[in-house]
Amino acid sequence: MKYLMTHLIRFFFVILMIFNFVGITVAQEEGAEPTFSATVSELKVRSLSQKGKAIEQLVLFINPQRIVILQALLDGYLFEVRDSGQVVIAEGKDEKYTIVGAVNNNNIGLVDSSAIKKIKINNRLRSRVRSLIANIQLNSADAELRLQAVKILNKSITQDDLKTLKILAESEKDSDVLEALELIFALDDMDNSDRAIRIKGLEALKQKTSLTAVYKLQAILEKDSEGKFLEPDAEIRKHAKSALVKMQSRLNAYQVAQTVFYGLSLGAVLVLAAIGLAITFGVMGVINMAHGEMMMLGAYTTYVMQLIMPNHIGLSVILAIPAAFMVSGIVGIGIERGIIRHLYGRPLETLLATFGVSLVLQQAVRSIFSPLNRSVITPEFMSGSWQINEFLSLTWNRLYILFFCLLVFAILLQILKRTKLGLEVRAVSQNRNMAKAMGIPTDRVDAMTFGLGSGVAGVAGVALSQITNVGPNLGQAYIVDSFMVVVFGGVGNLWGTLVAGFSLGIANKVLEPYAGAVLAKILVLVFIILFIQKRPRGLFPQKGRAAES
Repeated sequence: MKYLMTHLIRFFFVILMIFNFVGITVAQEEGAEPTFSATVSELKVRSLSQKGKAIEQLVLFINPQRIVILQALLDGYLFEVRDSGQVVIAEGKDEKYTIVGAVNNNNIGLVDSSAIKKIKINNRLRSRVRSLIANIQLNSADAELRLQAVKILNKSITQDDLKTLKILAESEKDSDVLEALELIFALDDMDNSDRAIRIKGLEALKQKTSLTAVYKLQAILEKDSEGKFLEPDAEIRKHAKSALVKMQSRLNAYQVAQTVFYGLSLGAVLVLAAIGLAITFGVMGVINMAHGEMMMLGAYTTYVMQLIMPNHIGLSVILAIPAAFMVSGIVGIGIERGIIRHLYGRPLETLLATFGVSLVLQQAVRSIFSPLNRSVITPEFMSGSWQINEFLSLTWNRLYILFFCLLVFAILLQILKRTKLGLEVRAVSQNRNMAKAMGIPTDRVDAMTFGLGSGVAGVAGVALSQITNVGPNLGQAYIVDSFMVVVFGGVGNLWGTLVAGFSLGIANKVLEPYAGAVLAKILVLVFIILFIQKRPRGLFPQKGRAAES
């Protein structure tokens, strides 16, 4: 009995020690610092105040995933898996989402949209997250990230942010970042109570380009309902007016540059649309009213290529260029062999026949793809804009189309100058009868020329698909403009087409702010009518005996 009691007492003490150890462990865990994983999990809570605390706590961890998680939260890509409660980053398409773990970035797989729940934040938290990301990026070794962070903080600057930026300015070496910091300091000086500091800030703004500064300077010069200046200090107003005049002169210069860019981009579209027509019209003398439909076929080819390659949009657009050339070129050769070759020398019948072909092609597209417009996705490398400064930004899609136009022009010029087909085309365009007498197969040249012109029109359709909706009536919007460019530049002259296209594009964009889009086109048309009265053969008339006659 005594032996049994001794073992019971020992067992009782062991149980007490176990409970004591567990209690100490729990107490230690309750008082311990939260882990990175636990802080990420706190983002799931419904309470916005708790979520805000979790966001602030997350920034304190030295973990590369913190920016990834905060950016995903800001962009709406942060989710919670309903079954497990795991926080994940998800990107979805067609009700399916690819998810990766937020904490360790491990690939989890593909899930239905119903299996995950978005972690939401309000505008106040969104602004705070944006500021926290910027503060983290201020210490980045990448100058581009630091510049981006400074610009983000400038949108809603606080005194704490200002102190941080002043510390950064002491060690910053990058000129662009320093320029952005100086702008922030100058804008802050404008609101200072010290008159000398305000004047110093206004003087610094004379060399800056900032819309925010323009608005603040205009506010200083505003008057109340009684006609009195809101800013009582005449010296401050004088410096503000001086800064505003200099800033607006730069703004006007950048606006002119932007207008020229938009004009060149419109001109690039006109050149692409007209360059194929210039070849066929110049060599064959055919008024091809179906030329716009060749562009339409090229645009629809781009749409079909994206249907075939939905996961490779950028590659599909690149591959659409040769595909559109082939499709439109083959259709063009078919039209020439089947219809146009029987109508040479009869321009009116050719015009009516090609107009009928255009209607047939439009109806064929309506029957295959429906009358509704089709949207072609712009590749990522062509999306967005190149923000040079706050006064000037250039959209990537139009910039790429401008370069693409010049590339197509250069390639076409080399084809016409350095290939056998090019030599034959130039010979036939200058004197058809003499070329035929010299043994050049003019029938084959006509077919290949029409195919080449139609193929280039198809390539133009690829470019058009990136700036407008693809529909059955796409080509009709550009056929008149194409003829205007060809006539103005000189029939059959590629250099004339290039100069005319860019000139008419810039003229349109210069007139639009004053006359409107429709009246601007009418004014350009009136100018061309008056111009061809003086120069009937255009800017760069074609040379040769056939042209002379």
